[in-house]
Amino acid sequence: MDLAHLPLDLAGLLALAAGLGWASGLRLYTTLFVVGLAGRLGWVALPPGLHLLEHPLVLGAAGVMLLVEFFADKIPLLDSVWDTLHTFIRIPAGAALAALVFGGQGVEWQTAMALLGGTLAAGTHLTKAGTRAMINASPEPFTNIAASFGEDVVVLTGLWLMFAHPWLMLALLLLVVVAAAWLLPRLWRGIVALVRGFSLPRPTAGSRS
Repeated sequence: MDLAHLPLDLAGLLALAAGLGWASGLRLYTTLFVVGLAGRLGWVALPPGLHLLEHPLVLGAAGVMLLVEFFADKIPLLDSVWDTLHTFIRIPAGAALAALVFGGQGVEWQTAMALLGGTLAAGTHLTKAGTRAMINASPEPFTNIAASFGEDVVVLTGLWLMFAHPWLMLALLLLVVVAAAWLLPRLWRGIVALVRGFSLPRPTAGSRS
């Protein structure tokens, strides 16, 4: 399928905006680098607002950060520190990317897409960070590594779908939103219980009757 010559209709623009917001919450730098490189090589047609992702400086910076994140995300505990720091980066970046997709459609569309992209980025970021925090409570590192590679595959698949099959991407994102709304409260309760378990004083031998 020649994605470079597929016209971006409203569904395509919506899938791109929502997909970029969603993917930013999981792998911001992978999203920036892959989408920018695909546009620069002519594999996909990017809307004018996203042409800045094709610039060599942006590609270079995104590529370096992609490598850093690839390894940081696979080291237990370091991945949670990385996620915590990126709470202040992924969510606004997801909002900005979604707004740039509709750069020529007026401020109303840009504002609406910024809200959509930021919300999706926040949902996926918080779900990812909460899941990793629970996984890091396990003493073995292999579940963490498997989860990280799984996220890599999911993001790359989603980036392809939002160009090749926008309607399918939109349907899948709707399911993701429903799943995140169900999962986030349970993750939060699990993390609170975990923190309380670590903070409770352990009984000493002398205190036993």
